[in-house]
Amino acid sequence: MPFSLPAGGRLTALAVSLAVALGAAALGGAPASASAAAPASPYGPQAPQNPFTAANGAATMHGDTASSGTTSYPGPGTSGIDYSRTALASACPTVVVGGDGYVVALCTTIFGQTPTAHLLDPATGADLASLALPKGSLFGGVYAYLDHEDRLVVVDGNDNLLRIGHHRSADDWALKVDRSTPLGDTVPAGDNIVGLTPDWDGRVWFATSGGVIGTVDDISGTVRGISTGEGVQNSISTVPGHTAVATDHALYLLSAAPDGTPVVDRRTPYDRGPARKPGQLSWGTGTTPSFFGPGDGTEYVAIVDNAAPHGNLLVYRVAGGPDPICRIPVLTQYARSGTEDAVIATGRSVFVTNTYGYPYPALPAGAPASQPASAGFDGGLSRIDVNAEGTGCSVVWNSAVKSAALPRLSLADGKIYTVSVTGPTGSAGLNTFAQYHHSVLDPATGAQLGSSFLGIGLVYNPLQMRGTAAPDGTLYQGTETGVVRISKR
Repeated sequence: MPFSLPAGGRLTALAVSLAVALGAAALGGAPASASAAAPASPYGPQAPQNPFTAANGAATMHGDTASSGTTSYPGPGTSGIDYSRTALASACPTVVVGGDGYVVALCTTIFGQTPTAHLLDPATGADLASLALPKGSLFGGVYAYLDHEDRLVVVDGNDNLLRIGHHRSADDWALKVDRSTPLGDTVPAGDNIVGLTPDWDGRVWFATSGGVIGTVDDISGTVRGISTGEGVQNSISTVPGHTAVATDHALYLLSAAPDGTPVVDRRTPYDRGPARKPGQLSWGTGTTPSFFGPGDGTEYVAIVDNAAPHGNLLVYRVAGGPDPICRIPVLTQYARSGTEDAVIATGRSVFVTNTYGYPYPALPAGAPASQPASAGFDGGLSRIDVNAEGTGCSVVWNSAVKSAALPRLSLADGKIYTVSVTGPTGSAGLNTFAQYHHSVLDPATGAQLGSSFLGIGLVYNPLQMRGTAAPDGTLYQGTETGVVRISKR
């Protein structure tokens, strides 16, 4: 069956394509304080807490604005696991948790392909309220985030930057647009927002699939932008003083001029390979840039390129020159490898997931043919460490676990959480017959510490989306058809 996708954020477009294929009051006040410090861990320090988001670990798809893929909350562990599924008839790529404990999911409905925000009960996972958003070819909602007032920040199909709060009246909850800021003609007609993130001055940075990088002043609503002339297909990341954007040709480090206009501080080309690889959604890097480091969590920035036959992990000093401190091929235990997943990056360690051959049921509109046309899905993860001198990298371990989700590392309990897949993993099998498991790995060795069966078929398929841990240790995992709630019994 052919698939036709409107333009949109890459995973949002994928969520929409799946739909086609399948037929507490908002908190006001000052910016959020840093979340409770995690215990001493060889995998820290935690990325800096952005004062304009909810607590690190649960504010964005990748946990924080550094896109570290870590959380300071523990996960549900390896045994005595309970799970329940909230059926939303939607693919749900973004699940975030606010300071009040309430869960907000951004989904795309199976029928009608409507972007919809949901408020979930933290005690049961029940759907308490929903808000359908204007849809259109420009909707780019996958990389939404939760701000310091527990409002979902997202761009709708009319190019409005929305802040959506959850409000309680009597016994009923409601999701409402608390503020709407038009982006105007900074986003060209036919283009779409891919990523959103705030900086430490409260500006909201955005990037479009057509290569526009811009900022929105949170007070005046002034929008400033520049064009790179290169496509952007991943989210963007911020730490104090720096914004990182990976286009389909280069890694950009940027800062803001006094009036908010983005300034390119450094552009570093990477090897984009000869073509799109099977298991990736575009031609170029599949990774969002991740900031990390052993000092304050901001010294390095990393991506994985699209070199053939194996992608290279590239680690750069943020304050250094254009040459990487390491360029090391990863997942070389397989004949070919590549990744569509953002890495986990923390301390001196980077964890890379192999998605080569992952059978996405559809591709974004305009995606070029892959080379080869198809491939088996091997899965696998690798850990790579930067040496103590910051002059090179080496592989620490390789794991054969087939991760069907983006893994997340808990700095609280020292475990990697993901959803693994066994059984048939061909295009049809992954949707119908594949078996999904809550899996826990040891970040020190790569060993699988435990695995609990979740279910079979598309209702449990996490589609390479990242689970989010809540303060009580419950893990919320978006799937093709809703959200799975995984907790300690």
